[in-house]
Amino acid sequence: MLRFQNIIAVLCVYLLIAPAFAQQAHEIVAPGGVTGRYRTAQVPPIDLANSGRLELLLRAGRLYLSMQDTIALALENNLDIEVQRYGPQIADTQVLRAQAGAFAEGVSTTVTAGPNSAQPGGVAQSGVPGNPSTQASAASSTAVGNTVITQSGPPIPVFEPLLVGNASWAHQTVPESSVFIAGTDQLIQRQDVSGVTYQQGFTSGTSVSFGLNNSTNIGNSSTALFNPVTTSSLGITVTQHLLQGFSIAVNRRQIQIARNNRELSDLTFKLQVITTVAAVMDLYWDLVTFNENVRVQQQAVATSTKLYEDNKKQVEAGMMAPIEVVRAEAQAATDQQNLTVAETQLEQQETILKNALSRNGVASPSVAEARIVPTDRIRVPDVEPVTPMQDLVATAFSARPELGQNRIQVTNQEITLRGSKNGLLPMLDLVAGMTNNALAGQISTVQSTLPFSFGTPSAAFVGGYGTVLKQLFARNYPNYSAGFNLTIPLRNRSAQAQVINDQLTLRQLQLGVQRLENQVRVDVQNAVIGVRNSRAQHQAAVKARVLQEQSLDAEQKKYAAGASVVYNVILTQRDLATARQNELAAEAAYAKSKVELERVTGRTLDSNNISLAEAFKGVVSRAPSPLPPASPGGE
Repeated sequence: MLRFQNIIAVLCVYLLIAPAFAQQAHEIVAPGGVTGRYRTAQVPPIDLANSGRLELLLRAGRLYLSMQDTIALALENNLDIEVQRYGPQIADTQVLRAQAGAFAEGVSTTVTAGPNSAQPGGVAQSGVPGNPSTQASAASSTAVGNTVITQSGPPIPVFEPLLVGNASWAHQTVPESSVFIAGTDQLIQRQDVSGVTYQQGFTSGTSVSFGLNNSTNIGNSSTALFNPVTTSSLGITVTQHLLQGFSIAVNRRQIQIARNNRELSDLTFKLQVITTVAAVMDLYWDLVTFNENVRVQQQAVATSTKLYEDNKKQVEAGMMAPIEVVRAEAQAATDQQNLTVAETQLEQQETILKNALSRNGVASPSVAEARIVPTDRIRVPDVEPVTPMQDLVATAFSARPELGQNRIQVTNQEITLRGSKNGLLPMLDLVAGMTNNALAGQISTVQSTLPFSFGTPSAAFVGGYGTVLKQLFARNYPNYSAGFNLTIPLRNRSAQAQVINDQLTLRQLQLGVQRLENQVRVDVQNAVIGVRNSRAQHQAAVKARVLQEQSLDAEQKKYAAGASVVYNVILTQRDLATARQNELAAEAAYAKSKVELERVTGRTLDSNNISLAEAFKGVVSRAPSPLPPASPGGE
């Protein structure tokens, strides 16, 4: 008897403290203590204020940017990265859902490709082996979409503790056809019913229900021994799955999948950072190229304008035919048009880059009106470091987030398949229960109209609710029950179909991993080829530019000596302008091919000293680069 009393006492204590333990187990707790879990947790509003770094780099209407500052501003202010910061937090909520016993929802693995450079024509993409932004988008397409958690297999127990209460009041008036049952021809009763039940499921496939139920009756029946009378029961029921649903691994599968998806969200964030950083690096190098292109076009305008002025003087002196002035003037107009196009392209590129580095785009007048001054230049080293192809591929396999994403999805599908296989088994449950009963009341004073008496009630039942509780905990009137419930699907087609479907899906995902690994090898090899080709292109462009400079100098000397004509000088000037543009395009192609090589090998973060923790916080600890000395003009 004492042993059973101890068991009931332990269950009562657990009923009181279980909510406190449940609160401590949650990683996210609603505000307000005990009542906070029933109120909405407030998510902070979005922050559209730019980081202070942007203002520190502004001076006299100029925004001075180094490559490191450009990357830091992207990490702090870029909205594509900011949107992706919510991904891991959303994944955390799915972990909480799974820990409560609910099916977790999928998480987004979509990343946004960065903006493209301005394309009004000219040198922006000349000689570039493909659009890097498009390449980034295509590479990330293997991870685009939402991961879907298939709700297959046996139902998962509700791990969240539930406290269920009920209370009801009823009045009944029932006409009786015989006075023998109630001692009256009109039975009037009032019934008060109340109860409280604690329910919880466990990962072992066990469900426990522990409850106290009370019922109080007051009536005019003369056959009742007690009036009023209270009956109570205190019982526990345990249900244990023995076949289907019997496995800790099976019942925790959604928790494991949700935790895997949390890691997947981290990889998606990393992929977004890599994609965005690679995109803004391409924008920066294009901006450097466009700036240089403006200078090239300004030189061409200056040269053609000088030629026009010289020819005009010679025509006025009668030393040259007037058609040569018209020819030189046409060339000057063409060069001026090219300069206008180059300046327009530069302004468009600055707008695109400022939008990528600011939370509110160009809404701020100080940002919108500032001209960007890039402080870094493209440098092509004399000697290219050589890394074995197998080392680059191995680095890509370990660092590319897309591969990690696909492998996690394979793992999740294997966990799902384990659950669907368990769903093939018949349902066999062990159900055991133990209930303590109690009754107490006052001896009925209603006079009976029957010619006989029903006897004198036992004094043990006379009393109030204290007597009821005494009987319950003393276990004076116990009930026991135990049994099995067996359900066997005779054809089991639904479960068989689900297992086959999950196996086929797993095979698809496994092939997807292999396909992505093959593509990574191709990406790395193409990126290495791209670096080699752009380097060779740059070397050829430098030699061609030197040749055209020498050719123009020789042609101008011949023209001054009267051994050449204006047309030949103009053609040579055009060739030199084209050679300079080709050299700029080759420099841009080289710089962007290096960015692409870092991206496809997964080294973008390491190569640029990017901390993923700082990227997630949106605060880069590195100080802004020092501004160049102010010029006498006030800049």
